[in-house]
Amino acid sequence: MAGILSPEEWQVVALSLKVSGVAILIDLPLAFALAWLLARGRFPGKVLLDAIVHLPLVLPPVVTGWMLLLAFGSNGPAGRFLLDTFGLGLIFRWTGAALAAAIMALPLMVRAIRLSLEEVDRRLESAARTLGAGPCRTFATVTLPLALPGVMAALVLGFARSIGEFGATITFASNIPGETRTLPLAIYTALQIPGSEGDVARLAVISVLLSLAALVISETLTRRSGQRKAGHAL
Repeated sequence: MAGILSPEEWQVVALSLKVSGVAILIDLPLAFALAWLLARGRFPGKVLLDAIVHLPLVLPPVVTGWMLLLAFGSNGPAGRFLLDTFGLGLIFRWTGAALAAAIMALPLMVRAIRLSLEEVDRRLESAARTLGAGPCRTFATVTLPLALPGVMAALVLGFARSIGEFGATITFASNIPGETRTLPLAIYTALQIPGSEGDVARLAVISVLLSLAALVISETLTRRSGQRKAGHAL
């Protein structure tokens, strides 16, 4: 494999894995909190919150990237705060690519975790509380273990979505070699160069293999989660 890809292409693959890994780490706590609110919460505006969470799925990715520019650009309120307070710049940097990927992957992760939480048998939680377990212990010993396969599936699914992110990334973070050029952007760039069919094919195969592996793992975890819950129900 080392001889199949050039050093520049390996750099693209490494950057894609880095961006996707950071993206799902950013998403995990937020996705779990939102999924918990949507699965267990009862409050005014729940439907609106659900719609806002899933908005990146239906918006053109370029629009999402433009909104990120407004909020996290050099003159945006969030971008200026991060730069002045923490010295963290996002625009035209790999951190910006990670943020764009995180925004696009968030709805899928929230949905997967929410479905997993909704399938947890609330009677088991009630039984744990009846035996003296407090809310935190019930969550740690009953709810989380039952929902964990769904959470892991959400992580893998979010990773797969992040690997394939293009529109929001190129709009917000641009297409800079060695800094923001992930697999989709590298494939797009190679397509513009005559005679680069081989480069496109190699990068496309890597992209397909990574995404396919992530989807297979996600589906396996989801099936195991369903079987585990069915066993508890029996």
